[in-house]
Amino acid sequence: MKEGIHPEYKPCKITCACGNVIETRSTKDEIRVEICSKCHPFFTGRQKLVDTGGRVDRFKKRFGMK
Repeated sequence: MKEGIHPEYKPCKITCACGNVIETRSTKDEIRVEICSKCHPFFTGRQKLVDTGGRVDRFKKRFGMK
């Protein structure tokens, strides 16, 4: 690797809108995010699964197809 062309890799603090703080390493000093694994519905189990079953049946019923 060439000397002097790579950015400095240093400790970084990631702050979420919910208040969660994650310590990691990056080329930036601080990163702000809107959503993290602590507040994202998919990871917390609060995500509502949309029932897509029956869409074809509803379409056929609506347009009189058998």
